[in-house]
Amino acid sequence: MLFLAGALLVLPSPSGARSAEPAPFTVMKTGRSYARLADAVAAVGDRDGVIVIAPGVHRQCAVQQAGRISFRAARPGTAILDGVTCEGKAALVLRGRGASVEGLVFRHLRVPDGNGAGIRLEHGDLAVIGSAFRDSEEGILTHDDPQATIRIDRSTFSRLGRCDRGLDCAHSVYVGRYGRLIITGSRFEAGTGGHYVKSRAAQVDIRNNIFDDEAGRATNYMIDLSNGSAGAIGGNVMVQGRDKENYSAFITIAPEGRERDSSAILISGNSAAFAPGVRRTSTFVANWTDDRPRITGNLLNKGIRTTDRR
Repeated sequence: MLFLAGALLVLPSPSGARSAEPAPFTVMKTGRSYARLADAVAAVGDRDGVIVIAPGVHRQCAVQQAGRISFRAARPGTAILDGVTCEGKAALVLRGRGASVEGLVFRHLRVPDGNGAGIRLEHGDLAVIGSAFRDSEEGILTHDDPQATIRIDRSTFSRLGRCDRGLDCAHSVYVGRYGRLIITGSRFEAGTGGHYVKSRAAQVDIRNNIFDDEAGRATNYMIDLSNGSAGAIGGNVMVQGRDKENYSAFITIAPEGRERDSSAILISGNSAAFAPGVRRTSTFVANWTDDRPRITGNLLNKGIRTTDRR
């Protein structure tokens, strides 16, 4: 700045100088932006709302107490919630009327009880679309809501899960006693313990996914229906890796006690194989009940039995 004839002359900023960055969390309905994700969630309150999240690494978390909120990346895959959890649980703790998550990335989430997750769902419906969960103890973990539905579509779960420190295992996806679990077009890979999908939902629809365990470490089952389930498992590609804590099965039915009849579940059109160089025997569907699920039209590698009773 220059002083001229007793006046203050302010020169323009040098070329290329940047103004302050806009706040990254915008409530679409009002157009107002917030520096903290928690403040954007509070602004929606008990209404329906969309929060658009700008590109960048955001070391923040939020708890949804009410309402129905869509958390949406402004550009899919560029908005990252990294390393910060709320309530010692997850980056997003959801217990409103419902929520959706679109195009977000969750990573580096760990907590003292070993269940650090991208999403902790405690109540309501949830849709997860085109999102990624990486390098954490758990991807998605839920409580029970028998009337609600969880949908996961076109999402990726990488380097998740653990079974150590004398704590209960964590899994890539662990769904409690929900009404329905739907997983489509998603990829599970390189697990670091536990199961890729563990579900206590009354009904499942798990179709056209890839379970690539080739780079997995100390992993267990691809799909664990802990207490039995109705529905369908179809069109999935499953590759079992070498480094397994338990390689005895790909899919399980009621290993933790039968709570519902699994006779109506259809397991069809899947493929199951061992990773290159792996030579062992395993079972495609291990059944801890006398129910007779329909298992048909699956392509199984040499050494994989179709089913057995345990």
